[in-house]
Amino acid sequence: MSEREEKALVIAAKSKLTQKGNKWIVPSQSGYKPFYEVDPNPDSPSCTCPDFEKHHARCKHIYAVEIVIERESSTTTTTVGDTTTTTTTETVKIRYKQMWKEYNSAQTNEKAHFIALLHELCAGIDEPIQTMGRTRLPMADMIFAAVFKVYSTMSSRRFMSDLRDSYARRLISKMPCYNSINNYFTMEELTPYLQYLITRSALPLKAVETSFAVDASGFSTCEYVRWFDEKYGKEKSQKDWVKAHIICGVKTNVVTSVEVSGAHDHDTNFFPSLFNETAKRFNVKEVSADGLAQKLPKKSCCPKSR
Repeated sequence: MSEREEKALVIAAKSKLTQKGNKWIVPSQSGYKPFYEVDPNPDSPSCTCPDFEKHHARCKHIYAVEIVIERESSTTTTTVGDTTTTTTTETVKIRYKQMWKEYNSAQTNEKAHFIALLHELCAGIDEPIQTMGRTRLPMADMIFAAVFKVYSTMSSRRFMSDLRDSYARRLISKMPCYNSINNYFTMEELTPYLQYLITRSALPLKAVETSFAVDASGFSTCEYVRWFDEKYGKEKSQKDWVKAHIICGVKTNVVTSVEVSGAHDHDTNFFPSLFNETAKRFNVKEVSADGLAQKLPKKSCCPKSR
């Protein structure tokens, strides 16, 4: 295999090649141009890249297009007696028409629907028993305010206008201060309540979702981690971060269970709890995960994982 063919394998695996009529659009790897046009004509293929213009021979872009074409089509030959039949199967990409009326309606009414659904979810929160201290703000109101604040993407002070509107509509029973909302973000007692909201909000899709996927993603915090780098002889720092481990349905992407951990906790440690929590409410037929099946014990709690 030549060097061009090796590079073509990488392009075909990692880049998105788009067919435009008889030609293909291949993203540039060097940044010389944003993309190159490839004509994969078997008799005289061509490309607009400098390599083809210089050597007039198959470049890595032409090889990449040929790999994609071969990958998306398969040919089978069957012989019965003196008759030979060749069947070519091509993968056809289904393109869906954008439903602009529904899309615009969803975007323009999203916030109103979000607030109404959040209010209904928080209505099911039981108020914890308080035995001492100053009377606390209702837990349902504070969780509503905290979740709504994150959704708004605004600072705590700027968010108070939206919260006053919610108070006027009686979506919350008491109007908290922005400092009180910030204090509740640091309370570990809020974790089971938030997990309850996630699992409860997913229940309407119980009849739809049977296949699930599990993965994790990192979120940076406002705190910094500092260390001394011996190689360069100076102190370095970066923002600390946490990981959110989730399991979601593959049809609607609804999150059915979530676990939050430290920055360096391995994903496999949280798979059993995520699966078991989902299996309590959903009929789980299949779970997909990146290389997780090889690291699970032989007697896995999951019926099928890949």
